[in-house]
Amino acid sequence: MSQLEQKLTDMLTAPVEALGFEMVGVEFLRAGKHSSLRIFIDHPEGISVEHCAEVSRQASAVLDVEDPISIEYNLEVSSPGMDRPLFKESHYLECLGEVVSLKLRIPMGDRRNFKGKVLACETGNLTLEIDNQTHVLAIVNIEKGNLVPSFD
Repeated sequence: MSQLEQKLTDMLTAPVEALGFEMVGVEFLRAGKHSSLRIFIDHPEGISVEHCAEVSRQASAVLDVEDPISIEYNLEVSSPGMDRPLFKESHYLECLGEVVSLKLRIPMGDRRNFKGKVLACETGNLTLEIDNQTHVLAIVNIEKGNLVPSFD
């Protein structure tokens, strides 16, 4: 997570949770005038369009006051979806036995992209099984992680 994304997460978590939702995480995608701030929220009973609109209004108010982003951007609020983004160590713990797709900040060996079954998540490390081999990756080195949907 970038410093800006961490700052945005810290800034928006309390207001989102005050509305009764889990703050899953944020992504800021820089693309000039087409940059986007994505806020992912969840709730045990699911997320509706009305929930997203409610969080969007609250987040907009906070962002207008704090003004942490100096460029033009679009605000998007969404449920995590089937390919749930993984931001925190606790998210990987919830995926034990599931397949995840990862992109690392710094390559490990010759690769930055990994896709495998989560065997363990402890003390800042994630253990994946890929092609019957075990790989241990530092969670702080994960740039982007997603759950791979299973249609069993």
